[in-house]
Amino acid sequence: MNRTFSPFAIAFTERLCYYINKYYRTEFARVRPEQEGERIEHCIFVYYLSILMPSHKDFFMKRLIDKLAATQTLEKEELLYLLLNYDDNGSEYLFARARDVAKQHFGDQIYLRGLIELSNYCKCDCLYCGIRRSNKNAERYRLTPEEVLDCCEIGHKLGFRTFVLQGGEDRHFSDDIIVSMVESIKSAYPDSAITLSLGEKSKDSYQRYFNAGADRYLLRHETADPIHYARLHPKSQTLQNRMKCLYDLKSIGYQVGTGFMVGSPYQTLENLVSDLLFIREFQPHMVGVGPFLPHHDTPFGHHAKGSMELTLLMIAILRLMIPNLLIPSTTALGTIHCTGREQGILAGANVIMPNLSPTTVRKKYLLYDNKISTGQEAAEGVIDLRNRMQTLGYRIPVSRGDYRPVHQHGNTRHLSPSLYPPIERSTSHVQSSI
Repeated sequence: MNRTFSPFAIAFTERLCYYINKYYRTEFARVRPEQEGERIEHCIFVYYLSILMPSHKDFFMKRLIDKLAATQTLEKEELLYLLLNYDDNGSEYLFARARDVAKQHFGDQIYLRGLIELSNYCKCDCLYCGIRRSNKNAERYRLTPEEVLDCCEIGHKLGFRTFVLQGGEDRHFSDDIIVSMVESIKSAYPDSAITLSLGEKSKDSYQRYFNAGADRYLLRHETADPIHYARLHPKSQTLQNRMKCLYDLKSIGYQVGTGFMVGSPYQTLENLVSDLLFIREFQPHMVGVGPFLPHHDTPFGHHAKGSMELTLLMIAILRLMIPNLLIPSTTALGTIHCTGREQGILAGANVIMPNLSPTTVRKKYLLYDNKISTGQEAAEGVIDLRNRMQTLGYRIPVSRGDYRPVHQHGNTRHLSPSLYPPIERSTSHVQSSI
């Protein structure tokens, strides 16, 4: 039987939840270590909420989703409740709200980025990554600057106006080489944006790339929990330095992207909530979220895949949390399910990154097993990709697809009507494009 709550019943229940939660925060802080107390606090919140209204989970889910859409924020207990209690009904409602918000800010546009994988050499030894330093079975390669320009030429003819230079942390690519590549691409294609995804660097290096013409930088934080981070990386790699790099990039003026895997080894739902809260605080311009996929030649090769459903949920939550965020529907989503990329778009994503790398090296940049690199995932399939997006009610414009700030006018939020203008870059003064 469907039942509607009176405003008094809703207010009473919410106030009761507040005082119960406040009580248990105090009591468990006295007798438990801080982290354990926090975990128990989350469980108790969900427990008493389900006891108070067990037959109205859909009501609470929709209420939390509506609150997130209206305020762009939820408390950590509320986020955890969403992650613990989502089902088909709740997910579809969340996805519909996320699509509506995305269309309010971007219309029916889905932006393309052409991915160019520079090198699979890497000095790092991340325990989940197929191109980690210790993987002796990886067939290594490096692209030459001439090959990179050839990729850009092909992409530009196909309508790409953003080129993403991605690679392992390869010492061969010195700052001078990277600067020269960026300058060459900018000179040949001044109407296009350049995104770099080359790992952790010094602030001086980031500044040089920016001055040369790089517009964006992608650096996933992977997890916002330092204990979890330490379980995914060797001791030489720290969350502290990763965070420093992200804040350095933002202070320079890049459009900054971060992100994380869903379902990585040892990950808890509390870790995912921490990721969401970090992103809300950091306010990046792009966020990449994909399911964890194992690689057989890594220490995590035996771990289970991450959940596509939970990944889609995170995309939708991020869309409501930061409405003008650039969110790719990742290759990992397309790998875990044949319609994963399309489902990502329908959950609120608005960016797709087909592969522009030479066909001879695509199978060598294997971060995880069975990574797709052909069909609509490849740049050669861009016509099919445009048609597929059209059947979903979207279109792919010939556009840089820049981040656009939201300006507040009274109670109304508006995207800035202009895309990023050309930036005058110098070593003495840098004007932010944000």
